[in-house]
Amino acid sequence: MLEYVDRKALDIIRSRFPEIPQEAQAALLIESEGEADLEEWEQRLTTASALVDASWFAMSAQDRERFRKFRHTLPEVVIDTVRKRGFKQIGTDYAVPLNRNRDVLRLYHERLDAADIGSYMCFGHIGDAHVHINVLPETAKQAETASAVLLDLAKEVVAMGGTISAEHGLGKQKSHLLTLQYSREHIEAMMSVKRRMDPQWLLGRGTLFPISME
Repeated sequence: MLEYVDRKALDIIRSRFPEIPQEAQAALLIESEGEADLEEWEQRLTTASALVDASWFAMSAQDRERFRKFRHTLPEVVIDTVRKRGFKQIGTDYAVPLNRNRDVLRLYHERLDAADIGSYMCFGHIGDAHVHINVLPETAKQAETASAVLLDLAKEVVAMGGTISAEHGLGKQKSHLLTLQYSREHIEAMMSVKRRMDPQWLLGRGTLFPISME
């Protein structure tokens, strides 16, 4: 497991985890199999100019629970914040080929920093080049701008050979993204399978495809 948490996310959850150093620019959550060599890990962290003394090591079930709570706090804060502000969750499930990992992360921060969208945070499965963006707008205008920016980023991701949905699927709110990645012929092929398996269009009615009784 290799998870990434950007500085903006660390700043947002620091109230729950005050031990996060103020100078931290990002965090990586790493889980490896087999017996851990702490000296080897310390050398790796030192070579990477990481904050060695502030790094966490999980050597017991109790230690691992600390990591779990830290990771799960991120989406909890996102959901709580947007609901309190009266918005639906505005986020992404994009992923790119591994060799575009750095490129897409740089692109995310450049585009999001330049837009008036309120605050945002990036975290997720960087080992799979699959980092989620979550926007926390404060106004309706910022929410509208955020949606437009994320749509533009979806086009960039597809141009890199990536996908608009790597993990969570699309559903009603994001079904419009399907045409960014697939041609009309591809979508028609998907719908033909739907017609054969569910001729009355009863399952997930209108969720991804427009209802068709042909």
